[in-house]
Amino acid sequence: MSNLKEIRTRIASVKSTKQITSAMKMVSAAKLKKAQDAVINLRPYAEKLHHILFDINQSIKQEDENIYSRKGIKKSVLIVSVTSNKGLCGAFNANVSKQVSRLINDDLIRKYERENIWIYSIGKKGTEFYQAGKFNIFKYNNEILDKLNFDNAVPLIEEIMNCYVTKRFDKIVVVYNRFKNAGVQILKTEKYLPIELPKGDVLDEHMNYIFEPTKENIIHELIPKSLKIQLYDVLLESLAAEHGARMTAMHKATDNATALIRNLQLHYNKARQTAITNEILEIVGGAEALSK
Repeated sequence: MSNLKEIRTRIASVKSTKQITSAMKMVSAAKLKKAQDAVINLRPYAEKLHHILFDINQSIKQEDENIYSRKGIKKSVLIVSVTSNKGLCGAFNANVSKQVSRLINDDLIRKYERENIWIYSIGKKGTEFYQAGKFNIFKYNNEILDKLNFDNAVPLIEEIMNCYVTKRFDKIVVVYNRFKNAGVQILKTEKYLPIELPKGDVLDEHMNYIFEPTKENIIHELIPKSLKIQLYDVLLESLAAEHGARMTAMHKATDNATALIRNLQLHYNKARQTAITNEILEIVGGAEALSK
């Protein structure tokens, strides 16, 4: 790359890319703060709700299975895949898509026929991957992530829950990235339905609940509410993880662009120095030729 014009063009191009990646990093950082606050605010509520459900369920003698805990049926399975609508976030989307593929080919294929393994894709990048790979796509929803809040998420969550209640699927699994911090996302594969609540005959001695109307009615109200919160938490975790992954990826891209500009500038200076030296030699050579 000895041509000075080519080097200047390359430097200008990399500087432009650096400005874009730096801006995207700042945008992702701002979005991450909002998404992280939403995750942190929801976690205590979700944990307390699950704790209450755990305690109440210990004191109920459940002879019959409820509609969210059928057992012994292995006909069809639904995988809820949560990715993002946009790229430039490192391996965020690829990790989920590859995990879904491994889950199907290494685990579920042993228990279910391939035509009975379906995917509910949330996120454009995952949907594109599954369509290209000719996976069985039950449905997809790419719009929910653009304006994520509980009210907007409820119809989607209820639709997924009804897939189990109506016996369209006998098992639902969720694959997503859980947010840990801005630089770390934990790939998770969790069984969503059927639920498995611990059973017991003795009520926790530390419990101090007054039940109205009955414990059985309350737990049947809490189970769907807990399921909605659980899946909403998955969406929030994935969204926060996405912004963290994109911020990290853009930070690395900006650093790489800075290093590349430095190397190109050094190469440009060397090439320019060589060109100037050659011009001086040509001038000196011409002057000597004229003096003879």
